[in-house]
Amino acid sequence: MIWKFPRENILSKTMVYVQALVEEQSMPIKFNLLTDQKSLKQEIRSKIPYRPQFLLTGFDDFSPSGQLFLIGDEEIKYLNTLDSDSQDKAINNLISKNPPCIILTNNIFLPNNILNMFEKSNTAVLSTDRDLVTTYNVVSSFLNDQFSPQMVVHGTLVDVYGVGILFYGKSAIGKSELALDLVERGHRLVADDTVMLTNNAESTIMGTSTRMAKHFMEIRGLGIIDVRAMFGIKAVRFQKRLEIIVELVEYNPQEEYTRTGLEPSFAEVMGVELDYVKLPIYQGKNITVISEAIALNYLLRTYGYNPAKIMSDYLNSMLLNEPVHEDKFASQRLINYFQGDKE
Repeated sequence: MIWKFPRENILSKTMVYVQALVEEQSMPIKFNLLTDQKSLKQEIRSKIPYRPQFLLTGFDDFSPSGQLFLIGDEEIKYLNTLDSDSQDKAINNLISKNPPCIILTNNIFLPNNILNMFEKSNTAVLSTDRDLVTTYNVVSSFLNDQFSPQMVVHGTLVDVYGVGILFYGKSAIGKSELALDLVERGHRLVADDTVMLTNNAESTIMGTSTRMAKHFMEIRGLGIIDVRAMFGIKAVRFQKRLEIIVELVEYNPQEEYTRTGLEPSFAEVMGVELDYVKLPIYQGKNITVISEAIALNYLLRTYGYNPAKIMSDYLNSMLLNEPVHEDKFASQRLINYFQGDKE
């Protein structure tokens, strides 16, 4: 059985403004706008940057409109071999595809007549000093993230020993209090109450907070606290890969829970399979320590050590290889002969 969120409302963008690309603060490369400011409102409608080499030669490759174009040295060298009329025709071939934006790499210079043609069509022209391969990788990564499916879930995301754990459960079950206890023990809060999840690599779910919630946390009976201001920058993260979903449920003696862990449970989030733990809680149970154990056990299994399987193999070996009449009490002791506590 694969666990899923009861309501998986997946959101996805259909377009991204050129302005978002230019003004993104975390972008490792910077762009200079060579056309009018109003061209920044053009809409990018494809996550795949495109090199319009075929279009320049007059061949229609049936590429969709709304793609961002990248121009490098090869395209400029080709344009320089053409006479003025042929250049105009080549540029009109590009404009016919309604590109929202054209990025010139390596600080490429465009003649004013060509630049004016793009400006008349309200196409944004950006320039960067970075090479084409670097620009392609950065822009492709940005657009892939922007067009990736995402969803909002009610839970708490914490980095525990480097493992991203999303605590999920009904309201007032103790998710925020658990996260606060983990932060006090040196772990890092990513998001509380409202968690934004994004599938930006088809096999990886990334989580972050919302701009409004940031690293604020609501503790019933206390009110709103600012974890970053209270515990410092070391207590928070702005993003984290999600690896485990821990569903907190009230303990029900009539229900069966995992005892050995031999049969792992999984959750599916936007098509990505993640580890899943259904954790029953009751008064006096130390959920914080168990959460740390969940993270450490995940790390062990990631590096090829599965304690549940090793224990099972050991028990099977004992049952198959030992005589029935052997003294079972002696065989169960890890230390057969106690010589005092010297450790």
